[in-house]
Formats: sequence, structure tokens, C-alpha cells
Amino acid sequence: MSSRRLQRVTYSLPGDLLDRVRSAVKGGAAPSYSAFVEQALAARVRLVDEEQLAVAFRSAATDPVFLADIEHTMVGFDGGETNAKHEDR
Repeated sequence: MSSRRLQRVTYSLPGDLLDRVRSAVKGGAAPSYSAFVEQALAARVRLVDEEQLAVAFRSAATDPVFLADIEHTMVGFDGGETNAKHEDR
């Protein structure tokens, strides 16, 4: 058994969605209704997290201060990598 502390919650769902969840659980998609809902919520939270990260990346891609910092960092790496590559030849 998991050591996570579970909390009981109550949600209202449309009947047709609940019927589909019941059918999915009976078909083996999850060991219980709670497990199915937990998996579905976890998947949605992951998508939201990924969307938020994508927004942050898009914002950073147009931030002149961030881009200048990246350029400065890359210049420092370019010299070392270039020299190392030429030394191997």
C-alpha cells in the first residue's frame, strides 16, 4: 500500500462521463474508480505543467536580457569546445 496520504474529495460529473469511467474500469483500464480518476487528473496536470513551461520558453525566446545572457554563455562554451575539437585532429 502507498505511503501517500490520501484525501477524500467529492466531484459532480455528467452521468454519461461517469458511465464511461465505470465501463473503462470494468474493462481493466484501472484497478478502481479512484485509481482511474487519479490517473486522469495526473495526466491533465502534466499537460498543464507542459503548457506552462512552453509559455515560459516562448517568453524567454523573446526576452532580450535572457537572449543576451544565453549569447554570452554560448560564447564562453564555443571557445572551449572549438579548441577541444581542433586538438583531437
